[in-house]
Amino acid sequence: MAAITTAVIAIAGIILGWITIEMACKPCLEKGREAIDRSLNPDYDPDDEDVVDASSAPRAPLLTNRPPDIPDPSAADPSTALKSV
Repeated sequence: MAAITTAVIAIAGIILGWITIEMACKPCLEKGREAIDRSLNPDYDPDDEDVVDASSAPRAPLLTNRPPDIPDPSAADPSTALKSV
């Protein structure tokens, strides 16, 4: 009887662990599963997509207001840039 109890507790632990991982990593797992579904779909053609989703759109820089001690690299003089050897 002890072996059955141990087996039931072990199986319950594995199931609860699986559910915990699914809940904790849900966004990452969904993206991965969607990518796998797209790659296995013979009718999927990425060139046919007209809609641009938010994940592929360019993102804004994290620091919009630079501190005064850090110069803006886009405003630098091109003559002072390093030249390749």
